[in-house]
Amino acid sequence: MSTETPKSTRTEARKPRGLPDRSPADIRATNEMMRVIQRVYELYGFEPVETPFLEYTDALGKFLPDQDRPNAGVFSLRDDDEQWMSLRYDLTAPLARYCAENWQNLPKPYRSYRAGWVFRNEKPGPGRFRQFMQFDADTVGAGSVAADAEICMMAADTLEALGIGKGQYVIKVNNRKILDGVMEALGIDDSQKLTVLRAIDKADKFDRGEISKLLGAGRWDGGEIGKGDFTKGAGLNERQITAIFGLMDLKASHQLFEDGTYAMKHAEALPFAVNETFLSGIAELRDMGNLFDKAGYHSDRILIDPSVVRGLEYYTGPVFEAELTFSIPGEDGRPIRFGSVGGGGRYDGLVSRFLDETVPATGFSIGVSRLRAALDKLAEMRGEKTGEVEGPVIVLAMDKTPEAMASYQQIVAGLRAAGIPSEIYLGSAGMKAQLKYADRRNARVALIQGSNERDKGEVQVKDLILGATLTDIKDRTEYLAKQAEAQFAVPVSDVVAKVREVLARHR
Repeated sequence: MSTETPKSTRTEARKPRGLPDRSPADIRATNEMMRVIQRVYELYGFEPVETPFLEYTDALGKFLPDQDRPNAGVFSLRDDDEQWMSLRYDLTAPLARYCAENWQNLPKPYRSYRAGWVFRNEKPGPGRFRQFMQFDADTVGAGSVAADAEICMMAADTLEALGIGKGQYVIKVNNRKILDGVMEALGIDDSQKLTVLRAIDKADKFDRGEISKLLGAGRWDGGEIGKGDFTKGAGLNERQITAIFGLMDLKASHQLFEDGTYAMKHAEALPFAVNETFLSGIAELRDMGNLFDKAGYHSDRILIDPSVVRGLEYYTGPVFEAELTFSIPGEDGRPIRFGSVGGGGRYDGLVSRFLDETVPATGFSIGVSRLRAALDKLAEMRGEKTGEVEGPVIVLAMDKTPEAMASYQQIVAGLRAAGIPSEIYLGSAGMKAQLKYADRRNARVALIQGSNERDKGEVQVKDLILGATLTDIKDRTEYLAKQAEAQFAVPVSDVVAKVREVLARHR
């Protein structure tokens, strides 16, 4: 006879790495945040559109910052007609396909917003997910930098509408033409450009020593040769690296652009010859700066910053980034800036890939999860509670007879008709376990109706929040007074009014 223990046939419950589960509190808070964003976007005249999760791989194109990773940074599958499809890695490339496919019927310029999940086939890590949500707004068909400036103003208004005040954020603006001009002047070839851009884009994560490695021979994640993953560098020489850092160190307010002499003022400080590409980028930033100032968006809200790059390859002109400037405790307890929660830029070539005409476009994308985390941190700093979701009113099922269940159903029907979320406990546990269930649901109120109450046409209203504090009261008189407030009987006809009173007490 065999003594081996049979193997379990149960399937192991395990979540794929880098894919998040979401709690009710997170979903509700995120939905409320997105409603605020939507209101601001619609105030600017943008309308909603939705694209599918899957696109043909060739339509998405290879523009990802991590396209050197497996499967070109995207999750792909082959359709039954042997065509490759991929999960979208952002919301911009699908929009470009949508605009091209519907170009003849769209109002031009076409202003739209969309929110949804995007997917990256990347190595997951702390704060780095393979699935995350974005909320985008784009203007397609407008070549003027006024469209870029408007997007930046809308980004500022959005953050302020969410409760992030002036001084707690800044919208940083640069222009890819400036960077392209610098790289032309330095003799950096096309095979090196994207690596250089990605290195500069990591300025908010790494110090200059690590950025220098990315611009040069490369960088090991572990800090030492052979430790961690290796990222190949751009292969720049010391003179080129010094020039790139010189550009990153330039800071400017809008006023420096008013007389159009910004480039000439600072050209002598830069170790490269100023060229037409560079000057074109400067002129566009000057024009945007004038628009910001006239509309009242000064450097405390929108700031010209030559260190802004954005990691995606398809940007062709102005680029911008929304950065939160307040500090939070880091892993070592030291304060660090929260950092970027969104960004975007001009991508004049993306829609044109599908059409026989040039179609200018610009847009902005919010990282929804990161912005939600930032709002939670701000709430904590203000001493506000976060993560709490008010649960429904729980009607305890003290009796499972048809007569009793009908009475409970009448009670919840009245509450729901009055707009108060409520439910009957439908499990099989007793009263104590039912109250524990109400606590886990974060309910403020439980309603109890036994046979005696039912015969009298009454309901016991139990204030669960107040009831939880009774054990801390030492004075008997005070205890009895609070106990009477924490649980009391009312006629069934008064249930809605009394429940509203208790709920209001704790809001």
